[in-house]
Amino acid sequence: MTDPPSTTPSISPFTRALLAGALAGTTVDLSLHPIDTLKTRLQSSTGFYPSGGFRGIYAGVGSALVGSAPGAALFFVTYEGIKSRLRFLREQDGRLVDGRGGDPVGWSEPIEHMIAASAGEVAACAVRVPTEVVKQRAQAAQQPNSVAALRSILTQRAKIGLLGVWREMYRGWGITIMREVPFTAIQFPLWEGMKAWRRRRTGQGEVTAIESGILGSAAGAVAAGLTTPLDVLKTRMMLAKEKQAAIVLFLQIWRDSGPKAFVAGIGPRTMWISAGGAIFLGSYQWAFNSMSAIT
Repeated sequence: MTDPPSTTPSISPFTRALLAGALAGTTVDLSLHPIDTLKTRLQSSTGFYPSGGFRGIYAGVGSALVGSAPGAALFFVTYEGIKSRLRFLREQDGRLVDGRGGDPVGWSEPIEHMIAASAGEVAACAVRVPTEVVKQRAQAAQQPNSVAALRSILTQRAKIGLLGVWREMYRGWGITIMREVPFTAIQFPLWEGMKAWRRRRTGQGEVTAIESGILGSAAGAVAAGLTTPLDVLKTRMMLAKEKQAAIVLFLQIWRDSGPKAFVAGIGPRTMWISAGGAIFLGSYQWAFNSMSAIT
């Protein structure tokens, strides 16, 4: 007599990545928004105190929360999907060539993680950039809150047209991609590599949420420090009264403030992203592991 089929609902890898990513994005943005606000004000061309100082450190949190869940979900769906596909192709090529699952095309897991993470960031920026523009204008005290910042952009339609509003909402798209792709290409291979090392040490099939958080914190701190100059350029571009080309703005900052301006906010940024890596990748791992356990 056979056992009846299990009635436990199966959660697909796509759904796990979607839900775990949404939870992780919302958790980290809500938890660390005050540090992000301080970092934005330190990088503002008007200075820290004129931009608000320590007042209203939750300014812009509304737009951050609107974009956090869909942005993070889109990132992890893209990341996990492409990573799985690249791994499948590598393993198939290995079996076809030598029957032992070798690596005939020279691919390695870190390169796969870089490609997958970079694609995930480009996808996520479709959501992240507009919410970042609105959030940072509220954080820098250009507008009292996220709603006012959004309204100030939308009311320009009569002057600049719908296309102009679209461009304003996506101001800094290029430099954001230039910042996020290198950041992610550093962070995620480090995180995945350290997770693989930890699995070998423990003999477990997967790391715990706490382990993932600690490793994510270390990887995030390294990536944050190395990409701070790009973050400064991105922040100045989004806060500028008029749109400027990245190279023009870079030369202007260098001429007016010198090279030290490109490490402005490195302390809060590293602290914020290190803590964010722990919360983001720890909560993602917790949700992913929890859903994996019921499939």
